[in-house]
Amino acid sequence: MTGIEKLQSDPRVTVRREGAPGSEGCCVVYWMQRAQRGLDNPALDAAINAANELGKPVAVFFGLHSKYPNANLRHYAFLVEGLAETERRVEERGAAFVFRPYPNHDLIGFCEEVEACLVIGDENPLREPEGWRRSAAQRLRVPFWTVDADVIVPTKFFPKEEFAARTLRPKLHRLLPAFFEPLENPRATVGWNRKNLPVSQPIDEARVLADLPLDRSAQPVGHFKGGTAAGLDLLKRFINERLEHYDTARNQPHLAGTSELSAYLHFGQLGPHTIALAVRDAEAPQTAKDVFLEELIVRRELAINFVARNPAYDKLAGCHEWARKTLLEHARDEREFSYTESQFENAETHDQLWNAAQMEMAITGRMHGYLRMYWAKKILEWTRAPDEAFEIAVRLNDRYELDGRDPNGYTGVAWAIGGKHDRPWGPVRPVFGTIRYMNANGCARKFDVKAYIQRVETLAGRKASTTSPAKLF
Repeated sequence: MTGIEKLQSDPRVTVRREGAPGSEGCCVVYWMQRAQRGLDNPALDAAINAANELGKPVAVFFGLHSKYPNANLRHYAFLVEGLAETERRVEERGAAFVFRPYPNHDLIGFCEEVEACLVIGDENPLREPEGWRRSAAQRLRVPFWTVDADVIVPTKFFPKEEFAARTLRPKLHRLLPAFFEPLENPRATVGWNRKNLPVSQPIDEARVLADLPLDRSAQPVGHFKGGTAAGLDLLKRFINERLEHYDTARNQPHLAGTSELSAYLHFGQLGPHTIALAVRDAEAPQTAKDVFLEELIVRRELAINFVARNPAYDKLAGCHEWARKTLLEHARDEREFSYTESQFENAETHDQLWNAAQMEMAITGRMHGYLRMYWAKKILEWTRAPDEAFEIAVRLNDRYELDGRDPNGYTGVAWAIGGKHDRPWGPVRPVFGTIRYMNANGCARKFDVKAYIQRVETLAGRKASTTSPAKLF
């Protein structure tokens, strides 16, 4: 088996266009999209290893599309904040980083320009990005591989949709020892001749954001800064200050008990290996580490499995038959309260806790995971029809969450509204049927609701004082 054949046989690799890399080609191209990092990136590792085998240099191509589905200025600002650092880390590993924003973001044209002999991309299970990869496989004239870079255990080991965490967990745990190890992070051995170095646009954050024709319906947030370094700093603080009590504090929205790393995972600025290995090796109670790793590995990879294997992942139709049936049976039940999407978006309900959760998301770009469940279930309760509630929850989540448009977000809405990965619950209730129910009184028994609302209202007050006009949404 040749070195290239060995790389092709890696379980993370999917060969989308067959063939041997041509010796006449000038370089290996890594099409970076989902895994936006130079550290612990299996797709970048594969590109560098392949280039070293072939004796070619590596070009990392980042073509910034201005119409990424459901993305807006908030998301692009966080993404662009991390690009200069990614460029530096890629170059430190001996590869060239080529930034081509819209309208010069075309992969096929770039590969022809640099005479690529092999193209390697990263995987993304969402509908539109997967379509782009299939199109690239048809249009490229050279071999094309993709690498599953944002999971611990490659998704291809689970070819069918898993019913729940309890069905995926034992399968994951059997495979985990083979993949839960530090990544190689190799360095390219063949550099670029300066005269042949592909042209890259300078990464000027303000200019890029000003020039792109973006949806500007959600403004950037100041609570989080994009980039691997910022993510690593947050990871370090989490391990030093929060991990010890994670198993008890994670479901206390009024406390700072979670990692707050989801946006860095979503944009691929941190990979799951980096986080999981740091937590595994941390000096903290094993119970706390186990709870965190269950969420990072089992629950997160269950969400990725759902999106990868269920074409209707962002619709009520993607949920279990029992859940759709019970919701249909109760679709005409009387609602005590009913709100429009605009009222939801502007936090104009009768429920102070719900309003606070919506405000936190709109202001900071995140909502505590426990409250995301409550938030979505109340949209179901206060909307005319369950499929309409599902669509509203998806739109608001995608618009305001920094980690919106993500398998975790779609799975969270599907769990809360459509019983995904859950089971029927009694007693039968109006509107919900046998979908698991949540209410404000239950939240009050679990955490300090008043303290949470007060904290968000303080945030909103600070935001209003610096916003003209003083309208938050």
